[in-house]
Amino acid sequence: MNLSMNKVLPYLLALSIISACKVSKDLHAPLAEAPAHFRNAAAGDTNSIATLAWNAFFTEPGLQSLIDSAINKNFNMQIALNNIEAANLLYRQAKWNYIPDVRLQLGAGSNRPSDNSLNGISASQFLGTTHIEDFTAAVGLSWEADIWGKIRNQKKSALALYLQTSEARKLIQTSLVSNVAKGFYNLIMLDEQLTVARRNLLLNDSTLTIIKLQFESGQVSSLAVEQASAQKLAAGQLIPMLEQNIVLQENALSILAGTFPNRVARTVDLESVPFPEQLSSGVPPLMLTLRPDVRMAELALDIANAKVGISKASLYPALSISASSGINSFKASNWFMIPASLFGQAAGNLVQPLLYKKQLRTQYKVSQIEREKTVLQFRQTVLNAVGEVSDALVKTEKLSEQHAIAAQRVQTLQKATKNARLLFESGMANYLEIISAQSNVLQSELDIAAIRRDQLNATVDLYRSLGGGWK
Repeated sequence: MNLSMNKVLPYLLALSIISACKVSKDLHAPLAEAPAHFRNAAAGDTNSIATLAWNAFFTEPGLQSLIDSAINKNFNMQIALNNIEAANLLYRQAKWNYIPDVRLQLGAGSNRPSDNSLNGISASQFLGTTHIEDFTAAVGLSWEADIWGKIRNQKKSALALYLQTSEARKLIQTSLVSNVAKGFYNLIMLDEQLTVARRNLLLNDSTLTIIKLQFESGQVSSLAVEQASAQKLAAGQLIPMLEQNIVLQENALSILAGTFPNRVARTVDLESVPFPEQLSSGVPPLMLTLRPDVRMAELALDIANAKVGISKASLYPALSISASSGINSFKASNWFMIPASLFGQAAGNLVQPLLYKKQLRTQYKVSQIEREKTVLQFRQTVLNAVGEVSDALVKTEKLSEQHAIAAQRVQTLQKATKNARLLFESGMANYLEIISAQSNVLQSELDIAAIRRDQLNATVDLYRSLGGGWK
């Protein structure tokens, strides 16, 4: 219905008072049901390695160069930055929803009514013409009052979406930093295993030479030579396989760093990778403030709240105000004669949805269900985050113990291999004993390199799961 401004103003005043009451109640992010401490964490550990910037946690120059290149050149990171820019534009646009729409209208028209019509007879008698012309230049304004907080919720949703894209960039960066570091540690593990394989090949070659001499002197059979040769071939087969894996890992790291496949520089060996002396985990509440995925889950609840408010507001009356003013004339020659050609009009519309195929109420109920789902997803995110930290803590602890045991085993087997060789050369041990000793020491040295790699990866997982890597 169209109302004069004098009648609209009382409605505006009344609805403004009503708007003090919120249509929908925001559901704040529920308190995360996190434990007071992480499982396997040191008692009284309140600091967290996640507060360190990535270049303070990873101090090896070659690894720092790779991570820096990944952050600046990786295409997923660049897409995330574009998403942030787009979300920022949408948020800034949402701020303008409170501003009335203003339009400039210029129009000219000519109408030839029937001579027997009322308009035709009037034009002929009073204007002396068979054509009715109309020329208008006007400025129009339309504005919808934010009575039920619809525009406020749109702005709130846009802000949360913008903040989510920022957290998404952080999440991508933490993943990139973690993957680059793990790839780098896998690479130096392969270097170590290649060194072990080459050293073992030389040892097998020396053993085969001795067995061949014994065969020529009739001390052993041809079976001994064949088994020693097979042992040497098995050790030699590892070398091209490891060389292949090194190139593949270098290619993968180069792509992560946003460059074409190339050699990756490294100046550190597996046992001398630098790390902070104290791997502090802090407490769960600190972790929840640092992890981007938890922050994204919280912001998702803000978006869900806003959608509930928007859908609830659509059930209530909408008040819109429109006005226009300008110049109008039925003759072009009189179009810009002021003040005679001036006109103005104003109208208010109050629209209450009645029957809309039940769609509006269904949308409102669905938005409430979606909000409850968001709460559950937030709690699941927190649960997963605490679990990841606990997993990383137990890995760092137990892999350290495994590494210590593996180191003792390697020392024992190296000593056993040396003794077996001396006994074999003196004729007090047979060729099977030295072949078995060399095979065992090869496998144990390969295993300890893999355990050390896993130990480094567990440290990276701890740093990432605590929320580190995006600073």
